[in-house]
Amino acid sequence: MNNASTALKVAAGIFLTIALITIVVILFISAQEATKTAQNNFSDIQTELAQASFTVYDETTISGSQVTNALRKYKGKGQFGIQVKTGKNTVGEWYGSVLYVGDSTSQEYGSVITESSGQIGNTWNEASSEYVNPSGKFKAEVVKDSSNVVRGLLFTQTSVR
Repeated sequence: MNNASTALKVAAGIFLTIALITIVVILFISAQEATKTAQNNFSDIQTELAQASFTVYDETTISGSQVTNALRKYKGKGQFGIQVKTGKNTVGEWYGSVLYVGDSTSQEYGSVITESSGQIGNTWNEASSEYVNPSGKFKAEVVKDSSNVVRGLLFTQTSVR
């Protein structure tokens, strides 16, 4: 009888150990899935926050001083370009990267073509073709690539005060 009770105790111990290990494994797997979901959600939130700073430029009218502020804020930001078209320069000048914004399908919209030669300092020089009138009104547009990543801004002067 003593052997039977010892065998039952050992069997119960083994069963409880297996049950405990199973519970730990299940918890670990579900924690991994929860962590992956949380990481994906966090990544989505980071992307939204990064893009939120550009909503002020999405199909709005802004002043020339806001255009020059945007030039200073986003200069040297990797593959990012800003085009400014003024009354003096209707073709426009690019600052940072020159982006593809045409209608042809030969290139991806928002892709980088080359680096620009525009000088931000010239936007304050009234004698320069790059001059941006601080009280002028500009239509602002955001340029996104096929991955919905903001690649640049377009500013077109609409009126001068």
